[in-house]
Amino acid sequence: MRAYLPTAAACAALALACGVAAPAAADSGSKVAFTISDPRITESSGLAASRIHPGIYWTHNDSDDGPYVYAVDSATGKTVATVTMRGIKPRDVEAISLGPDGDLYVGDIGDNLGGSWPEVWIYRFPEPKQLRDATVDVTRYTVRYDTGPRNAEALMVQPRTGRVYIASKNEDGGALYAGPTKLSAGGVNVFHRIADVPWVTDGAFSPDGTRLVLRGYFWATGYRWVDGAPRKIGSLDVPMQRQGESVTFTTDGRALMYGSEGKDSDVWRAPLSGDELPDSAAATDSGSSADGSKSTGGSTGSTSEKDSDSHSNRNKVAGIAFLAAIGALGVGARRLARRSRDRRRD
Repeated sequence: MRAYLPTAAACAALALACGVAAPAAADSGSKVAFTISDPRITESSGLAASRIHPGIYWTHNDSDDGPYVYAVDSATGKTVATVTMRGIKPRDVEAISLGPDGDLYVGDIGDNLGGSWPEVWIYRFPEPKQLRDATVDVTRYTVRYDTGPRNAEALMVQPRTGRVYIASKNEDGGALYAGPTKLSAGGVNVFHRIADVPWVTDGAFSPDGTRLVLRGYFWATGYRWVDGAPRKIGSLDVPMQRQGESVTFTTDGRALMYGSEGKDSDVWRAPLSGDELPDSAAATDSGSSADGSKSTGGSTGSTSEKDSDSHSNRNKVAGIAFLAAIGALGVGARRLARRSRDRRRD
């Protein structure tokens, strides 16, 4: 989703974002992993970690770009391949996810008009085995929701079952929708509401499918995935970003990668610990202590939900202040513009 701000407000927003991000990183161990340097990528709205190309992350712009998906090398921040989806004229691409079949799923699911489009689409194609510019054929799926049209920015493919989930975005909170067991290219795929979720700009399953994370602009929530439904663990550390739009797990499941819209946008790496860790990663960390007892969790120890929620609440407060500052600056800019016009008329 593109944000429209007066110039003065935008500058202040960037300064504020930079000022708040530094303490958040110091508190949580988060740090900038790489910067997307491709001048074409100004509205990165989704991230997916490649399984066959170590260190590569797939991303895309949202609206007004074209049928393109970019492979970005986290070692350099440079685009190493551009994939063009043949015959596709995307409307508002907001998410990307890798399925257990090795296919990339691209969600053309945004609706900035608040849910006025009766159907949206998912595009699917195999992750390229070679990193080079290519044009590919895609399978296109038509999607509708059982509760009517919705704006959405998060699409997640469950790594164990291959089932596709979409999280809608709403000021009063959204919902998590489950697609059919198997998508059909020949008809309409109805997604059914299965849970309430907060305001969501992206989401991702852990590589082993035992964890789900959903993020907003200034916060994120971790869930256990149990019997096809989310069970809340608690809030997660989120870096303050210009416009936080994307999230994915690293391929080992030990950290989250948070992306943002904007030119030369930073992608942050936030390590996970304790209950936040997927089961496969936690099992790897399990070991015997000196007294023979078992210890589990991440290398930094368990993080209680209370402590995690407290940190997230600080981020939310900062985020609300951030938005309030933007609004105040926008009002001020409009008043100054009116005064300037009035003087010219006089």
